[in-house]
Amino acid sequence: MLVLVTGGARSGKSSFAETYTAKLGNRGIYIATAQAYDDEMRARIGLHRLQREETGFEWATHEEPLLLTEALLSFTNKNNEDKEIDEAVILVDCLTLWLSNCLLKAEQQPDMEQILLAKLDELTAVCQSVASQGRHLILVTNEVGYGLVPEYKLGRQFRDLSGTMNRILANVADQVFLVTSGIPVELTSLRYKL
Repeated sequence: MLVLVTGGARSGKSSFAETYTAKLGNRGIYIATAQAYDDEMRARIGLHRLQREETGFEWATHEEPLLLTEALLSFTNKNNEDKEIDEAVILVDCLTLWLSNCLLKAEQQPDMEQILLAKLDELTAVCQSVASQGRHLILVTNEVGYGLVPEYKLGRQFRDLSGTMNRILANVADQVFLVTSGIPVELTSLRYKL
């Protein structure tokens, strides 16, 4: 099952995704995409790790800021003989940071947007493949399009690519949750059909 969890900053989406992971399985693989560029971010990452450990749920944490599709494939390889990995729910937190990392790496490329759209297509295909194998995959992302239009080009590109990523993944997800003010709402069942 492919699950997308979205919401604003500090909305409770990560906490909900972690709790939902524990509901779906006995152990989880946590793929973290954040990079610790400064002391504040290192402290934030440390706090998140500590909070996960305190729940008593068994997490294996893997940090992967750029090669997300490769990481997903490594945990879903059909030749994998580690039964614990095969049975673990995979949680990616968060796609928005992953996209930001990729954008910053490719920003000097003249065809940067095409490169990132190809990465999004690849990610979507891998996520669908993981779910088709009977695995649970939960993706956390941010809703960044509710605010003002960014003043600078890179900010607008990031906002637009984030919206595109969320729309594409929501379209193929089995469940989509919007978390606002700590309250998760399942959107897929509410979808209006034209």
